[in-house]
Amino acid sequence: MIRHIAIITLCLLGSFSFAQQRDTVDWLSFEELSDSLAIKPKKVLLFFHTDWCAYCRKMERDVFTDREIVNELNQHYYAVKFDAESADTVYFDGQIITNEVKQKRMGQYHDIAKLLATRNGQFTFPTTLILDSDFTVQQRFFQYLDRKKLLNVLSTGK
Repeated sequence: MIRHIAIITLCLLGSFSFAQQRDTVDWLSFEELSDSLAIKPKKVLLFFHTDWCAYCRKMERDVFTDREIVNELNQHYYAVKFDAESADTVYFDGQIITNEVKQKRMGQYHDIAKLLATRNGQFTFPTTLILDSDFTVQQRFFQYLDRKKLLNVLSTGK
């Protein structure tokens, strides 16, 4: 009897952890994105954020955890989440892209954010970009996107 209870408990725990895994976006790094695009072309969602951005955290917490958003992204897009103030070196499409400042600092933006996440030379976070499989920008959003708005963008962009 105890053995049966233990087996049932393990099965339930396994199914809960499996369900949680399906409810998260499969975020890629830029390096992984380059490899994935070479294997299977898909549209791309880029999400630029910072640690201090309250609306960025709100999107991460409320929008990117929504089951419909997660399913749409995981099935039809490659998703990349990138800290615009990161000091990491990015290898993408045969190029090395860096942050001129070698350590993470507020207001010191990475070169890839400078290339993709500015409007008239100004940063606004969160910034969300939709790109085609050739990495051509299709849409840019320099604002918080709620669940309904992002789902509409993703659904019409397929």
